[in-house]
Amino acid sequence: MHKYNYTIRREQPADIEAIDQVTKAAFASAAYSSGTESLIIKALRTNGQLTVSLVAEEEGVLIGHIAISPVIISSGSKGWFGLGPVSVIPSKQGFGVGSGLIRAATDALEQQHAAGCVVLGEPSYYGRFGFRSDARLQYLHAPAAYFQILSFTGEIPEGTVEYDNSFNVTS
Repeated sequence: MHKYNYTIRREQPADIEAIDQVTKAAFASAAYSSGTESLIIKALRTNGQLTVSLVAEEEGVLIGHIAISPVIISSGSKGWFGLGPVSVIPSKQGFGVGSGLIRAATDALEQQHAAGCVVLGEPSYYGRFGFRSDARLQYLHAPAAYFQILSFTGEIPEGTVEYDNSFNVTS
């Protein structure tokens, strides 16, 4: 497998247009895409809800992006965040860029003393990073197997999760 020489860093204001393009390209042919991923990221940024925004860069060109935003848990538990969207341009998918972004983002959350992170995605993929389904914490808008959690404290709150209203944007 060819390893790409890329770096991961925090989003800068000059990256915003490139993030938009990377996100659109990454989801253009995805069967599960709503087509609104780039709009979600813009809305999160505008609403001050983009807690972690990292980019993967190769030779000065953005090739990937990850967004992390706060989620609301019905029980009132604090310090939980949602991972996604994660975007890697199609020509660089399958080479570990997305994995690097996910690890860097969850590390950043742990450094900020977050309680945990949730993700809506493929269990076999996100399971590699420690995400697991747990019936105590639920997301009612998708099949339970695809909603997974990663607790940084070992504690798992009970309740339902809601993402920021930025996720409700429509094209």
